Amino acid sequence: MQKNNRLSINFFTRKHKVQSENRIVYCRITIDGERTDFSINREIKANLWDNNRKRGKGYSNYVISLNKYLDQIYTGLHEAHRLLMAEGKVITALAIKARFFGEDEGGKTLKQLIAYHNGTMHTSLRPGTRKNYHITERCISLFLKEEYGIEDIKLKKLNYRFLSDFEQYLRKYRPSTRTKCTNNGAMKHMERLKKMSRLAVRLEWVSKDPFENYKLHFVKAQREHLTKRELGLIEETSFTKPGVEKTKDVFLFSCYTGLSYIDVKALSPDNVMKGIDGNDWLFTKRLKTDERLKIPLLPEAREIIKKYEGSSERKIKNVLLPVFSNQKVNFYLKEISKACGIHKRVTFHTARHTFATTVTLSNGVPIETVSKLLGHTKLSTTQIYAKVLEHKIGEDMQNLMEHMQTSRSAEG
Repeated sequence: MQKNNRLSINFFTRKHKVQSENRIVYCRITIDGERTDFSINREIKANLWDNNRKRGKGYSNYVISLNKYLDQIYTGLHEAHRLLMAEGKVITALAIKARFFGEDEGGKTLKQLIAYHNGTMHTSLRPGTRKNYHITERCISLFLKEEYGIEDIKLKKLNYRFLSDFEQYLRKYRPSTRTKCTNNGAMKHMERLKKMSRLAVRLEWVSKDPFENYKLHFVKAQREHLTKRELGLIEETSFTKPGVEKTKDVFLFSCYTGLSYIDVKALSPDNVMKGIDGNDWLFTKRLKTDERLKIPLLPEAREIIKKYEGSSERKIKNVLLPVFSNQKVNFYLKEISKACGIHKRVTFHTARHTFATTVTLSNGVPIETVSKLLGHTKLSTTQIYAKVLEHKIGEDMQNLMEHMQTSRSAEG
């Protein structure tokens, strides 16, 4: 019978060979006095390393991400030790390291790939995107457990059947707080798994991408926007509930600036500056893409800012406008829509579509300018947001006819 070898896992730092204030983080595996070390390919400033806890200190995004990665490594090494014990293999520090890295005959696993991806891509992914990858990771774990009865699976066992089974599982997956996953929701999970699968190919953990014959099928969503009449109805309606009135103002502010919920929420009075024309502009950036934005403030937007100059939120939190949680904002917007007799699904993002269509494009603003104001890196993205309205087409054609008639008269 295999004896229960004593396993010890510790993290520590070493200095760079070149002069640097950063330290390289290492992991040490010890089995009955035998040990092996390896770098986890992450660094940390010397003053942010807690040598007693063997973890990073503080609550910065980087330290939190690093500590989560260390926890994943710790769990993965213990799992490698457990598997070797269950298989009756000789337990050594090198054997555990080899199993963890997939360098033994077992090969890399899906969860090892996910851990590697989430641990190494932290600098290139936005917080919201990282959160989505963790949600996908949770779905994969539930799928493996509920459908296959396993905790993990070798990458070499991933095939078209596995992907098809996972897609069908996602379509019936129902989180405790939501309805079942939509088609596009399922496809987003599959898209994230596909990106990680391609990473495995680049790392040479697998020789063939299981997604080679799998096609993602997104359904084009109907992008709601408010008409000029509907926008006017909201502007003209006052609400006695302070929370609803504030939400109405913040929503209208987005209709006249094109900012998303998260970007409006991040604004402070310092973001309002004088532009090249001497008028008030917003100087900020999209949190989603880091794209810098310079938005001239329309009179409607300036009035809303002025309305909240002396608000308690601005004095205490130094925010430009009072913005509630996304969930509460969308709840209040349902109340606003109902009161105004607007029979369409209105969410905060409807304001961004309204800016692109009713406020800008339908008033003759070139799509290239709208794209810049929205912070898009591709014009094709703006074309999805900004529908060309029917009455705008009529106006354009009328202008064309008048131009042609003028040209004929001049020729005659």
